[in-house]
Formats: sequence, structure tokens, C-alpha cells
Amino acid sequence: MKLRYKAVTKEGKLSQGLLDARDISEAANYLRAKQLIPIQINKADQQFWKNLPMLGGIKNSDLVLFTRQLSSMLASGLTLMRSLEILKDQMQNPNMAEIVTTIINDVEEGKTLAQAIEKHPKAFSLIYVSIIKAGEQSGLLDKVLSRLADNLEKQAKLKSTIRSALMYPAVVIVLMAVVMAVMMIFVLPQLTVLYTNLGVSLPLPTQIVIGISTAMTNFWPIVLVALVLGIAGFRKWSKTPDGTLIIDTLILKMPVFGNLIKKTILAEFARTFGLLVGTGTLVVEALIEVSDTTGNINYKNAIVAVSRQVEKGVTISEAMSHSPLFPSLLIQLVKIGEQTGKIDDTLNKASEYFEREVDEAVKGLTTAMEPFIMVVLGIGVAFLIISIITPIYSLISSIQ
Repeated sequence: MKLRYKAVTKEGKLSQGLLDARDISEAANYLRAKQLIPIQINKADQQFWKNLPMLGGIKNSDLVLFTRQLSSMLASGLTLMRSLEILKDQMQNPNMAEIVTTIINDVEEGKTLAQAIEKHPKAFSLIYVSIIKAGEQSGLLDKVLSRLADNLEKQAKLKSTIRSALMYPAVVIVLMAVVMAVMMIFVLPQLTVLYTNLGVSLPLPTQIVIGISTAMTNFWPIVLVALVLGIAGFRKWSKTPDGTLIIDTLILKMPVFGNLIKKTILAEFARTFGLLVGTGTLVVEALIEVSDTTGNINYKNAIVAVSRQVEKGVTISEAMSHSPLFPSLLIQLVKIGEQTGKIDDTLNKASEYFEREVDEAVKGLTTAMEPFIMVVLGIGVAFLIISIITPIYSLISSIQ
């Protein structure tokens, strides 16, 4: 089980972290064997919130800092153990510091760095572990870590670009939904009573709005239950093979956004595949590992199909040419890389190209979304105003 400990060295320096042991006695014996004097040993709390990045989990910035600093220390001639000990004190995130502590303990017991970090799948992905394993086997761990840190930074930048592009429309849509809900729940019921008492003839738009308002105010428990059940049912269906395939296919066919998502997937695929191949990972194994990171079942199936053809002796570029999901530019760059023996370099260039395409697409999308959102917002507001004002105008006309 996981135990949290506090101990001091012979010099009086405080040491704390996590370790695996059957019980407290075994943990205390382990610490004494490491020349540490146990002060406190307790069972580690497993709060669910520690897995959330915004509430104390492992952020991408923590992982980048760990990877970049470890690379620099190893390149400067420090041993792995000494580098990890220094990093433990530099980690501002206590959860990351605990992970580094457990890594130190495992490395002290004779495990490789890859074996040590493999025990923390929520912090280190399978591809991260594979790359570290390849770096240890080749004896170029510092260089591999440097490339891995570059990859993580580019990945974070790409995600940030997409997130910033979607932030503005998301905020506007949420605010519009809140305003509409307030109107439907608090304003329209009062007007409905007024229209009923006055016996005003209601046009169709007003009847539609009042019908929605009545449903939201009088039958909100049913609406809420139906909404929750609908969302739960959709989520369950979306996780089935058929549901995943249909949703991922529709996502790729979305106007504007579909093309942006394709370029994002291709940029991630080219960068990660190039990094794995460049660190010595076998092509077939690298393709299978990359297929799990695409986030789209169509691309996953296509990459797995490429790996099977490559396993039979077909070149990567020829295997990719059989799928319409891979653009001709990427196929040509892979073909050049195969001919020159520098496929990792050409894949890196391909990822840079698609990243530029994503940046340009996001800029164009942001520019185009502003007037589009304003038009949609204007239509919604106009419909609501017309629905409310028309009966009042008819009443005033009848009085005159």
C-alpha cells in the first residue's frame, strides 16, 4: 500500500514522500536501511481531487519542467540519482514532488528510469515511457529527454491555440443561454399572465416562446430528468464502438472545424511518430503507440492498418497512400524520409507545416466567428423581442 513518510537524515535534513510497503513496520525498516530516521509514517490519502490538474494534479508545465531540467542535469554530467534528488526540491507541485520521490526510491532499488515512471500512468503516458526506455537503451537519455521536452512544449502550444480559439464562442453561447433562461423563467410568465387577462390574440412566434417558457417553469423537473437521462444515454452510447465511429466520423466532416481537427491530428501524429522513430523505436511498434494518441477512431484504425502493412514489408508511404485520411504532402515527405534515411527529420518538418496550418486556420476561424456569432445572437434577440412586442403593439393598435 501507499504510505506517506517524514524522516530525517543523519545531518538533520528533512526528507518526505511516498513509498510502497506492506505495512508501517516494513516502511520503517526500509527507511532505516537508507540511513533515514523515521519521524512519521501514515497511510497516504487518495483524494479524487488530486487527479485534477486545476486542483493539485500533474500539469503539463510540471512535466515539461521535470523533463527539461532532468535533460540539462544529465547533459552537464550529473548522475541520474543526483539529478532526481535536485529535481525533487525544485518541484513546486507537491504531487509531482511525491512522484519524483517514489522514482528515486525505485531507481535506488535497481529499477530503470522507464520502469520507475511506468508506475505513474496519470503523469507519464505510454509514449513518454517508451521514449525514455529507448533513450536508456541507446545511452542518449539526455538528448532524448531534450527532444521529449520540445515535443511536450509544442503539444501544449497546439492545445492552447485550439483552446483560445474556442473560448470566445463558448463564452458567448453560455451567456446567451443564461439570458434566454432568465427571460423564459422570470420575464415571460409575467407577460403571459398579462396577455391572458387582456385577451390579446397571440401570433405564432409568441405562442412558441410562451410554450417553451411554460414547459420550463411548470414541468422543469421532467425537463431536467429528461435532460440528465438524455446526456447519460448519449455518453454511454458514444463509448460503444458504433457510437464512437459515428461521432468521430461526423466530427471530421464538420464544416471548418473538421478540417482544423484533421490538421491538429496530423501535426500530433507526425511529431510523435518522428520522435519515436528518432529515438530508435521500431516502426511498427511506434505506429501502434501513436495510434492511441490521435483521439479519433478513424485515424486510429488507419494508422493500425498502416502498421499491419508495414509489418508485411510494405513501405510506410505506400501503406499511407491507401488511406484518404493522409494528405499527399505527408505521404511525399514520408517517402523522401524513407529514401534518405531521415524519416524522423521529414516527419518533424511535416508536423511544423501542419502546426502552421492550424495557426492560420485558427486565426481565420476567430476572425470569421465574430460576425457569425453576432448574426446568430442578433437573430435570437430579434425573435425574442418580436415575440414579446408584437402582442403589445396589436393591443395598442386595437385601443387606438
